[in-house]
Amino acid sequence: MLFRIVRAGDQRLLADIFSDIGGRFFRPHAFTTDEAQRLAEYSGRDVYAILLDGARPVAYGMLRGWDEGYTTPSVGIAVRSDARGKGFGRLMMAHLHAEARARGAVKVRLRVHPDNVVARRLYESLGYVYGGKDRGELVMEVDLAGNVVRTHPAKA
Repeated sequence: MLFRIVRAGDQRLLADIFSDIGGRFFRPHAFTTDEAQRLAEYSGRDVYAILLDGARPVAYGMLRGWDEGYTTPSVGIAVRSDARGKGFGRLMMAHLHAEARARGAVKVRLRVHPDNVVARRLYESLGYVYGGKDRGELVMEVDLAGNVVRTHPAKA
């Protein structure tokens, strides 16, 4: 398993995983080849990352908001459909939490659709707490101080 920040040349990997992200619950941006190209060339403070199983991308994640001046980034992840339930979401979250801490964040937030029960269980197991609603979704956040996320392949 390899976690890495998206870099130049990753547009094919991004396009591959984007083609398998349904967008029902996770829709932070378009999942097109044009967006894959834009993200592969991105050079701001926000973080876009992939989790590779060999040469195959199995999860996509991001920390956004720093470019807009927020001190608390928003986190988001997606796991390709045939890789769900194998701990990749938990592993991606662990890496994103570590990246956020390394960049000075003391907490991260997210929005999750109320019907996305699997994701809500994952976030709750990672210590996220509910903090209201925004645009029809539940807002959750976690304090990163001392928050150690298990990275073994637990069911997500």
